[in-house]
Amino acid sequence: MDVYRKEYVIQSSDVDMFRRLRVSKLFTFMQEAAIHHTEILGAGRAKTLDRGFLWVVTMQHAEIKRLPVYDEKVVLSSWAGKTMHVMFPRYYEMTDEGGDVIAKGSAVWMLMDVESRRMIFPDDEGISVEGIVTGTEYPLPRPLKAVEGERKVSFRVPYSYADINGHLTNTKYFDLTEDLTRHAKEGKVPRLVAAEYAGEARFDEEFEVAIHEEDDLVFLSGAKEGGKKFFKVKYCY
Repeated sequence: MDVYRKEYVIQSSDVDMFRRLRVSKLFTFMQEAAIHHTEILGAGRAKTLDRGFLWVVTMQHAEIKRLPVYDEKVVLSSWAGKTMHVMFPRYYEMTDEGGDVIAKGSAVWMLMDVESRRMIFPDDEGISVEGIVTGTEYPLPRPLKAVEGERKVSFRVPYSYADINGHLTNTKYFDLTEDLTRHAKEGKVPRLVAAEYAGEARFDEEFEVAIHEEDDLVFLSGAKEGGKKFFKVKYCY
């Protein structure tokens, strides 16, 4: 299967108080599609998780024309790009019932050793994912240029935010961004969302969040002891 497709009917648990799909849910759908498709392509649990290797997202972004609403039917398509040494590109596209593209995105995945928390070389472990080129790929994400935050808050990773890898799941960074800024609460929909992960925050670990907020831009970054930033999130409105 070159392109993985799944139909969704947007549930009440998927939407915000404006009845629109949450940004975190959009990225959750994309992540789940990547995992399911990778299993089909022969690089699933038996070759990774069961051997102590974790799939992790290092960068991801999406362009949003509109967010689907409660009870709306959509189709999410996802496919793997050509592997680049240790990086596994992944592409996404969401269409509505009329076939119009309402969101598209891309991500870069890598494999990490569960014990050392270090990147592994897939060729050394016999892990491969066959990628394709469709010609409709959304450009891959690039490292985000830091924006200094004027406001800072402390955050401790709660149990409900920790995923199968034991750390703050990448999609929860979007919920964190929306909880700490005003735009989502005002019903605004971002046209571009991007995130970069240079490290991880484990369950019950505390870190500092720096927040920069403008009318058309929100930028969050997180730093632990020593001040080194381990994540960045950017929303453009």
